[in-house]
Amino acid sequence: MTMTHTLTPTADLAADIDDVARLLTPDGRRLTDPELDRWVADIDAAALRDLYRDMVLVRRIDTEGVALQRQGQLALWPPCQGQEATQIGTARALRGDDFAFPSYRETGVVYARGAKPADYVLAWRGEEHSTYDPHDLNTASQQIIIGAQALHAVGYAMGIQRDGTDQVSVAYFGDGASSQGDVNEAMVFASSFGAPVVFVCTNNHWAISEPVSVQAKFPIAGRAPGFGIPSLRVDGNDVLACLAAMRWALDHARRGAGPVFIEAVTYRMGPHTTSDDPTRYRDKDEVESWRRRDPIARVEALLRSTGDFDDEFAAAVDADADALAAQVRDAAMTAVTREPVTVLDDVYAEPHSGLEEQRTWFSAYLGGFAGAESETAPEGVGR
Repeated sequence: MTMTHTLTPTADLAADIDDVARLLTPDGRRLTDPELDRWVADIDAAALRDLYRDMVLVRRIDTEGVALQRQGQLALWPPCQGQEATQIGTARALRGDDFAFPSYRETGVVYARGAKPADYVLAWRGEEHSTYDPHDLNTASQQIIIGAQALHAVGYAMGIQRDGTDQVSVAYFGDGASSQGDVNEAMVFASSFGAPVVFVCTNNHWAISEPVSVQAKFPIAGRAPGFGIPSLRVDGNDVLACLAAMRWALDHARRGAGPVFIEAVTYRMGPHTTSDDPTRYRDKDEVESWRRRDPIARVEALLRSTGDFDDEFAAAVDADADALAAQVRDAAMTAVTREPVTVLDDVYAEPHSGLEEQRTWFSAYLGGFAGAESETAPEGVGR
């Protein structure tokens, strides 16, 4: 099966946001699609409520992350508001033994793979290199180097081939990363070796302050066939369409048919990170138009139309979100920062003389700041 949706070139990508595969309209109406429907035939009201709950919890984690950074408890936070459907829809399609390679913004993917509350915040607080063991979640550490994880995912997929199993590797990256050599090199390797890998490009329209039109004059999904990789352009704010697309892609890769490329068209509602001010480069009318496409609101509208959403369910989800937010906040607020010199502890498996020299030098350097840290550090940070 080859998906054929929306690979028509256009000079104006902003005007092309509706040229996507979709199962759920922004106002919550269920559409039919002959290619996608069969991949979500099992999604009943209960399953749809679970997807809704997932997205609400991810948004609450994100809100808490922003608040903690503003309070000085985190050094940085990359908001994912508006992208919950892409992350939950694709991640919930994965099997437990599949391996995900997320970027720094894939909070929802890490959540869906089983992350604990502390896993969301301790790395952004600078406490740990990676706050979870990648092999516990079958999810690599969130990659901050733009596009680097695409090559890692393909390498892992080629390892799967040599192991003779039917796992699938998944690379998540943004529209800006599609301009990186790493991503294009990864697609060459994946195609040449028929690697079981799915590329998920989250087109959120902005790579920091650069619009997607700088990265691509045509739909990004249209690039993949040039590498010999089938692709699909999907509504990234439609959790059902994202789930269906990912199930199709995983099936394709799992049965040995090679890599797949998904472009999920969504929007980054917040700043690139908490160090960014998007009002300097984005038009407020554009942001408001995407607010009306909210991925959570459309699922709620569908559930209400079928009588499967009531105040009791809403209250239960809100209570779950409050509880998780409290755990995330507590993980950050109660973290005990290690002594700076311990940053050298995990560099090498075995100690050696060069490392000891660095430790001696760094300890002497830190000694020059004796007393200054306790006088200047905010409450709860660096103490």
